[in-house]
Amino acid sequence: MTKANWHMAVLIPARDEEALLGRCLQSVQEARRRLPAGVTSDVVVVSDRSVDGTLELAKQLLGSDGVALSTNAGQVGSARALAAKTALRRYRGPQQRCWLANTDADCAVPPDWLLRQLEAAEGGATAIAGIVGVDSFAEHGPEVEDRFRASYCIHADGTHPHVHGANIGVRADSYLRAGGWMDLATAEDHDLWHRLQHQGERRLSDARLWVMTSGRRLGRAPVGFAAALAAHNEALA
Repeated sequence: MTKANWHMAVLIPARDEEALLGRCLQSVQEARRRLPAGVTSDVVVVSDRSVDGTLELAKQLLGSDGVALSTNAGQVGSARALAAKTALRRYRGPQQRCWLANTDADCAVPPDWLLRQLEAAEGGATAIAGIVGVDSFAEHGPEVEDRFRASYCIHADGTHPHVHGANIGVRADSYLRAGGWMDLATAEDHDLWHRLQHQGERRLSDARLWVMTSGRRLGRAPVGFAAALAAHNEALA
């Protein structure tokens, strides 16, 4: 089979992300444009308990290039699961040729983000975990940036121990065998990653796969990345 047999579905949960969603979708659309001819792609945005214009903005920006829907689940795991379910319902091909690329609405992905995942899939990987960078440390103390960079481990060979729901890709058949995203308010990414390991999937951790996320101090998920970043401020107190 060739790359033209693949379908890349981008899944994005969002809660009150009116300010940052445009940046996210613009970057995703550029990544889609870099895909080889014949590779199909889709975008699913799930607005979870948003009280701002997130849903309307997503519909406006996506147009016919994807779908935006809403839920009142109040849990990021549930929003991710709904996005995956919707993407798989829209896709008509074999599950082993469908790739679910997950990010968050406060992130911006690089132009080669989908290409790198496609290459991993072509190489036989069934799941990949990337890393995150921070767009601004303005909400934090002056030493937080250095503390974050010093503590964010990346091995010499480019592998790493990090798992971020904002930067995970998984083949659809592997995702379904693992049971999919669970209805969790936090740590849904580690939960899925460990279940993929237990069922023997070929997982990759690759620091070349990165996204830029917001450096806000108060995040949407309890004990999520924002909380981990904010903890560096406490170390300064």
